[in-house]
Amino acid sequence: MDIVTRHPSNPLIRPSDVKPSTEGYQVLGSFNPAAVEFDGDIILLLRVAESCVPEDGYVSVPYYRIDDSGSFADVLRVREDDPDLVLKDTRGIFYRGADYLSTLSHIRLARSHDGVQFRVEEKPFLFPTLESEAFGVEDARISHIGDEYWITYTGVSRDGFCTMLALTRDFVHVEKKGIIFSPMNKDVAIFERQCGGSWYCFHRPNNDGFGRPSIWIARSHDLIHWGEHSCIIRPQNNRHESLKIGGGAPPVLTDEGWLAIYHGKGDNQRYSLNTLLLDPEHPEQVIGRGKAPLLEPEEPYETDGFFGNVVFTNGMIIREVNGGKEAWIYYGASDETSCLAVADMDNLVRHARGRI
Repeated sequence: MDIVTRHPSNPLIRPSDVKPSTEGYQVLGSFNPAAVEFDGDIILLLRVAESCVPEDGYVSVPYYRIDDSGSFADVLRVREDDPDLVLKDTRGIFYRGADYLSTLSHIRLARSHDGVQFRVEEKPFLFPTLESEAFGVEDARISHIGDEYWITYTGVSRDGFCTMLALTRDFVHVEKKGIIFSPMNKDVAIFERQCGGSWYCFHRPNNDGFGRPSIWIARSHDLIHWGEHSCIIRPQNNRHESLKIGGGAPPVLTDEGWLAIYHGKGDNQRYSLNTLLLDPEHPEQVIGRGKAPLLEPEEPYETDGFFGNVVFTNGMIIREVNGGKEAWIYYGASDETSCLAVADMDNLVRHARGRI
């Protein structure tokens, strides 16, 4: 039984649909979108990865100049025969005492009336302005709480990766609140309702080297300061989750509990998606977990691309359809494009219960 149906218009957003953020940059990927309904539209916050336009005889890398006067996208151009240039690998260079990445990400906003045809804005919505973001900002997630939208995203710097927080009310003006989970931690998704007077979130400490990266949960009274941490699930000993797992979009409260979709990284660096069901009053308690992947890379746009064999979600919209509810799961494919899969909510819960 196919629980999810890929939209026939996939991929919805390709790199060619996105304008480079500055002269000299080229877009390599527009993927891993956060998703929310706002003012009659569906909004996606895309991770846009850019590199520099190649130039014969030079190695060029993107970077941000961050100082008291502001933050500015720029290009570092170094002659290939420069004795100070060290080519680390395809991911970056070392030049005159500093590291630089070969690609740099920011968050771009896209809007749609129907959830399928999107208009991508020309300018970044979130981009590096802080030292903790100097190597890029990645993989946003959106939680709608009251009249505010709480956006968690990954900040990358020479100190590793951490989780940042930003707030907006209108998706025009945005306020950065800084680091809420220090390095090395990511995949933070905030639950949109309180349980027992506390807020909850998923997070994922990078404990590889001793154990495998797993999904943790934390509690907060103000959505800024988090504690009472506990690990709720670890990778299953199968080919789908042999390396690590991490949370996806903010969980959705159903009649049977909090439903979440998470990702697993398995054999041959392959990413798939699975379901998780948590107790509605005590979300640190797991009451269900899919026995088999919900979605695996199968289509060409999922198996081939910038980094093939990847499906990765951090955005989900719940829509009323013919008296029932559908989950519109927005996901990144091959670290290159943004796609959509649709599933009946009842079937997702059954999957998490191990009944499908």
